[in-house]
Amino acid sequence: MSLKRRLLSTLASGLALAGLAAGTPAEAAAGPGRCTGKFVNPITDICWSCLFPISIGGLKIWPSNRPDTDNPDLPVCLCGLRPGIAMGFWEPVRLADVSMKPWCFVNLDGMKLDPGFDIGFKTMAGPSAVGGNAQYASQWHVHWYAYPLIYWMELVADFLCLETGSIDILYITEIDPLWQDSELTAIINPEAVLFANPLALAACAADCVAATTRLPSDALFWCAGCQGTMYPLNGNVSATIGHVQASRLALARFSYKLHRELVSWGTMGSKGLCGKYLMPVMRKQQYRFQATNPNPQTRGRYACAPIGASSTFMSQGQVYPAIGEDMGYLVWRKRNCCAL
Repeated sequence: MSLKRRLLSTLASGLALAGLAAGTPAEAAAGPGRCTGKFVNPITDICWSCLFPISIGGLKIWPSNRPDTDNPDLPVCLCGLRPGIAMGFWEPVRLADVSMKPWCFVNLDGMKLDPGFDIGFKTMAGPSAVGGNAQYASQWHVHWYAYPLIYWMELVADFLCLETGSIDILYITEIDPLWQDSELTAIINPEAVLFANPLALAACAADCVAATTRLPSDALFWCAGCQGTMYPLNGNVSATIGHVQASRLALARFSYKLHRELVSWGTMGSKGLCGKYLMPVMRKQQYRFQATNPNPQTRGRYACAPIGASSTFMSQGQVYPAIGEDMGYLVWRKRNCCAL
């Protein structure tokens, strides 16, 4: 079965499990504009240098010009009675559609679905007034796919540290009321009121510099660096500068939301050597986002930039008017593992 057929089959089964009736593309009922995108080529659309650096203990055996998280100092580790080697590497594990158009599956060839009932549709962009000033606001949806690329391409055999499984749809925000309503979102991020002040927001400037020059500051967990603030944990971006900035912020918030809901767990650092662990407050350093749509970023220092890095270095050619305003991303995750 071809990759395209496998993806379409996976999509159909995922929607069936969610209780949705997938129909033909319904562009007239799907909000502003036509859904655009393409399938991700697992060879040419992937930044393979984003796998690096690879380390054993504190020693980088395959260095890279990209910053890396802290690794365990010792090259050997012990999980129970099983000894191993402390490996550290970056792995592509998830694929994400990020679009202002509901039911727009960017990484599935720009396919748009009609669920058969009015869910997920609302005004997705427009000006708003904040502090007496006109400001552009946008609202984004995210589709989250399991995408264990290295495993299902069988690039590495018998390596227990790899994410296993097949391509599948894991999450669709159109059916999640917490994603679309900031008041309901407060259920999972009640601490947001503590950081809704000028001092907390000013601290995000330091996170912006840190994320752009090296890695974001995990201590400033309420910040998404140059993209803005992490709160609320939904797709309502009140200060939209451009599609790249707003879509990366929405994706960062969604990743944090999954950690807060205990859907995503920690995999980095010494605590991750023997398995995943609870991480309700997401460590931003654990992730890199690589653009796959509309224009794949496959090379360069900022091809897979960390959360919060300035979009100035990655915006060129990433958005095309009318035909390239729906964004797709490949999510890279840092993994420390005690390998046999």
